[in-house]
Amino acid sequence: MIAKQKRPKFLNLFAIHLPVAGVTSFAHRVSGALLVLGIPGLIYLFGLSVRDFKGYTETLAILDSIPAKLVCTVLAWSIAHHILAGIRFLLMDIAVGDNLKAAKASAWTVNVAGVVLFLLIAYRIWS
Repeated sequence: MIAKQKRPKFLNLFAIHLPVAGVTSFAHRVSGALLVLGIPGLIYLFGLSVRDFKGYTETLAILDSIPAKLVCTVLAWSIAHHILAGIRFLLMDIAVGDNLKAAKASAWTVNVAGVVLFLLIAYRIWS
């Protein structure tokens, strides 16, 4: 008879340490979900802005509010990371940088470049 394997009864998600490529992959999925969730709001604001001059000024007022700036800041990180990670994954699909050392280096590059782009865009949004 095969002995049963002991499986954990409680999985502590904060104790799991993903490698940098895993963090990049997870953040790519999260950023994609955030971008999809942001589409309805962007469509609403676009429709409001092209309706007439009053709608345009309302859109500017909405975008100048702190909650809208926070949402725009999160979406800025989402788009920066999603584009960079997407390019990384496409290159890995055609066997560019798919060995372990290159994959780890490209994951670090994507994460750092995403944060740098995020900070530049956030500075522009909040200034």
